[in-house]
Amino acid sequence: MRNLQQRFSLEGKSVLVTGATGYLGRAMVYGLAELGARVLVNGRHCSRVETFVAELREAQLIAEPAVFDINDERAVREWFDQFGDTPLHGLVNNAYSGGAGSIETASDTDYRNSYEVSLVSANRLLREALPNLRLAINECGGASVVNIGSMYGMVSPDQRLYENKNASNPPFYGAVKAALLQWTRYAACEFGIEGIRVNAISPGPFPSNTVQSSNADFVTTLASKVPLGRIGQAEEIQGPLSFLISDASSFVNGSNLVVDGGWTCW
Repeated sequence: MRNLQQRFSLEGKSVLVTGATGYLGRAMVYGLAELGARVLVNGRHCSRVETFVAELREAQLIAEPAVFDINDERAVREWFDQFGDTPLHGLVNNAYSGGAGSIETASDTDYRNSYEVSLVSANRLLREALPNLRLAINECGGASVVNIGSMYGMVSPDQRLYENKNASNPPFYGAVKAALLQWTRYAACEFGIEGIRVNAISPGPFPSNTVQSSNADFVTTLASKVPLGRIGQAEEIQGPLSFLISDASSFVNGSNLVVDGGWTCW
């Protein structure tokens, strides 16, 4: 039997991360790569992906570009066709796109776009990745899918934190993240019997560096809502994600690991 250190290691594992060039996505990629994973860095913009991959390689980490639009069914299928008969040990559905708003201000398109990027794409990627995930099972006994949810898929935003309705965390964001958590449970039940584990992580307040530097008052207000008394830093998502991707979590399936400093405990 392998010891705990060996079970936490990601050496020899290939992991595809969507939304990999964003604030939390970058931290996720670095964390996985630092534990030895070969990270497939997904994004739509070739220059951003290539620049990030070069940065990772400069740090002596293993990374490869995976440039395709997760909302384009044909592009996703073509990428997996090119990936070929290669085991895929992990899939991280992290991509999201959408602005602020409220029920009063949100358009129908806002809801549709949020749903397509977060939920439909997660289903598409898992479906297309199944042959490669099954190859990973044949190779080492398991594969792991992690969906990035949100605390706002569990509780509603306090709209008093925001300047106005146009700046509020939007209803379509929380609604699709709640749907993603339910889809996670469904997928865990459908594929668990094969050895494909499907779990979720629900981050709490992780404002980007831009927000931290440009809106200090808002960040202070956010921190006051957290039992730990501070916001999350990007690197604090690395441990929970790496745990769920690794064999150290081999009996964890259908769970939602909340990383919110206690926000949802109040």
